[in-house]
Amino acid sequence: MTTVLVVGDHELQRLGYRLLLDSEPDLSPVGEAAGGAEAVHMTTALRPDVVLIHILKPNTDAIDTVRRIARGDSPPLPRVLVLAPAGLDGYAWAMLAAGADALLPETTAPHELTGAIRAVVAGGAVIPPDLTRRLIDTVRRRAPAPAALPTERLGALSERERQVLAAIASGWSTTETADHLFIAPATVKSNVSRILTKIGARSRVQAVAFAYESGLTAPHTTRSPFLSPDRTHPAPQGRPWTARRCREEDEP
Repeated sequence: MTTVLVVGDHELQRLGYRLLLDSEPDLSPVGEAAGGAEAVHMTTALRPDVVLIHILKPNTDAIDTVRRIARGDSPPLPRVLVLAPAGLDGYAWAMLAAGADALLPETTAPHELTGAIRAVVAGGAVIPPDLTRRLIDTVRRRAPAPAALPTERLGALSERERQVLAAIASGWSTTETADHLFIAPATVKSNVSRILTKIGARSRVQAVAFAYESGLTAPHTTRSPFLSPDRTHPAPQGRPWTARRCREEDEP
C-alpha cells in the first residue's frame, strides 16, 4: 500500500484528494497539512511514500517546503509530487531543482494523478510534454551558471558515465543507449544509478537538468554527442522528455 500525505491550502481541496486516494485499492491518504511547516513536520512523523502538494499561490516558501521534504536528513525520503498553476515556467524549474519528482498542472485528470503517484513510487519522474518543451526553452535562454559545483560534480563522472548521461539528456531510452555504446541494458542502468549518486540527483529529470547546467550537453541537442561520425547506424532523433519516457524501463 502506497501512503500519501496531502498538502494544500484549502480544506475542500484536500478532501477531494483524500476521497480520490481512498477510491484506489493501492493508495492510502495518511494525513493532510495546510501549510509548509506543518507538511515538513508531518512528513517526519508519518513517513509517507509520497507527499502530494497542491500549490495555489507560488512563492519561495513553497519551494523551500519542497526542498526540506525532498532533501531531508532522515531517510527514507518520500517522493514529492507537485500540482501547480500552468504557465509558470521559471517557478516550475525551481520546483524541479528543489527536488520534486513530478510536476503536473492543477488541471490534471484524476486518473493521470493517481498514475503519476504510482510512477514516482516506482522510481520514475513525471512532467507533461508541453512543460518539458518550455523548460528546455527556459534553460536555453539562461546564461551559463557561474557556480563551480556542477562542473566539479561532472568531473567525478567517468567517461562512460558522461556518455550515458549525455544520452539520457538527449531523450534516449536504455535500449537505444545500450545499442550505440555496445553495452548491455543492465550496464546502462548501473551507470545511471552511479550517476545519480555522484551528482546528488534523485531522478532522471534532475540528471537531465544537471547535464544542461554543467555544460555537458545543450537543451537543443538532437543527437547524442558521444557518437563518432563513422558509426554505421544512425543516431535516433532526440525526443521531448515526456512522462512516458520517464516511467518506462529506463529507471535504474
